[in-house]
Amino acid sequence: MTQAHIRPLEGQRRANWIRLRTMILLRWVAIIGQMTAITVAQVFYGLQLEIGLCYLAIGASIIANLITSFVFPENKRLPETANLLMVLFDLLQLASLLFLTGGLHNPFALLLLGPVTISAAALSLRSTLILCGSAIVLVTLLAELHLPLRLQSGMTLEIPQLFVFGHWLALVIAVIFTSAYSRRVTTEIHSMADALAATQMALAREQKLTDLGGVVAAAAHELGTPLATIKLASSELLHELQDRPELAEDAALIREQADRCRDILRDMGRAGKDDLHLHQAPFRALIDEAAEPHLERGKEVHILALPDEGADPEQPAILRKPEIIHGLRNLVQNAVDFAHAEVWIEAHWTQDEISIRIIDDGPGFPPQVLGRIGDPFMRRRRAERPQDPRPGYEGMGLGLFIAKTLLERSGAELRFANGTGDPEIEVHSTGAIVEVIWPRRKIDARTGDSPVQLGRNTRLTA
Repeated sequence: MTQAHIRPLEGQRRANWIRLRTMILLRWVAIIGQMTAITVAQVFYGLQLEIGLCYLAIGASIIANLITSFVFPENKRLPETANLLMVLFDLLQLASLLFLTGGLHNPFALLLLGPVTISAAALSLRSTLILCGSAIVLVTLLAELHLPLRLQSGMTLEIPQLFVFGHWLALVIAVIFTSAYSRRVTTEIHSMADALAATQMALAREQKLTDLGGVVAAAAHELGTPLATIKLASSELLHELQDRPELAEDAALIREQADRCRDILRDMGRAGKDDLHLHQAPFRALIDEAAEPHLERGKEVHILALPDEGADPEQPAILRKPEIIHGLRNLVQNAVDFAHAEVWIEAHWTQDEISIRIIDDGPGFPPQVLGRIGDPFMRRRRAERPQDPRPGYEGMGLGLFIAKTLLERSGAELRFANGTGDPEIEVHSTGAIVEVIWPRRKIDARTGDSPVQLGRNTRLTA
């Protein structure tokens, strides 16, 4: 699966993740809190409430909870519309209680933010806007329409109108800010979760391909002896059956097919089995392997591997990790996709660092998103790309995110930049530049933190 086929989940699909049982439990908590508040207000503070109507409003929630508990199974997941209606019901039920207990003169009016926050975190943008609009309308009505709070002595409890207005304004701002903040954070979390899942899928795919190559190569090695025996026996039969051409033809066919099996297995096992020597690879060979799928795509790819001044001229042996190969491959793919004609891959090493620069002669990174490169599902503004330079790609930034995540997992640091446009400063003066830098100890297969121990390979067993 490529990053072009991965899509972030829509809000409606995410709403389907919420279990009905979760909504019921939250409502039971609200019911207990409401009954406790009414009882304490009446018994300990002597407030004269319309207790019958208050219990009627609470009873509506209790009945709704009991019905949904008995009608639907515990693991029921409601669609978007049903979740919206449940949260809207809770909002209206709470507003009715506030109407009976002083409106905005009641400090518990702050609880109106609860359903709005749940909507912003779990439901779609459309549902969130409906809940926010409903909450603002209800807050406005409660500022003017409500039953007063009275003590047993008949005294009415109310705050000055200036504070009522301030309370109303604070609630309206809180509804807008809280919902926007909650939705923004939740969207970021969901996008990151989707992108990390895609990264894990990409890494798992690369690991499976590596393991598959190892199994094939090991099978080729283990089958070498029986195929050689078949070929030897068929050759002897062919020699002894010269006077019986009909049987000699079958013996020749057996030898020919044994040779064919040998050639097929040798070609399939070219990538190597789980060979201790193939846990590492020369630096240039690793780059060639990463760039290979994009060498024949109509762009000229130049690969250069040279030591920096004062470094050992012998190129280092690198840990052949799937995340390094797949991460570099995504970066090369991005460069080839956007290049006009040429891509340069420059590899350098010193005693302390190993680095790769991937440069293309394309338009470069858009300046307004240069600081956010590597964020998942990062889209450009539609007005700034009238034509998609990469047909078949959505431009979600997921490929660069996967590359960045995988390479940073191997200990690398990534830098993104554009060429200066001055050929006197840079040989490749235009286009995008991606630089990947590792501390040498992180990926050096011989002198690093995880050196490859060479020795005899383990025998393939059933």
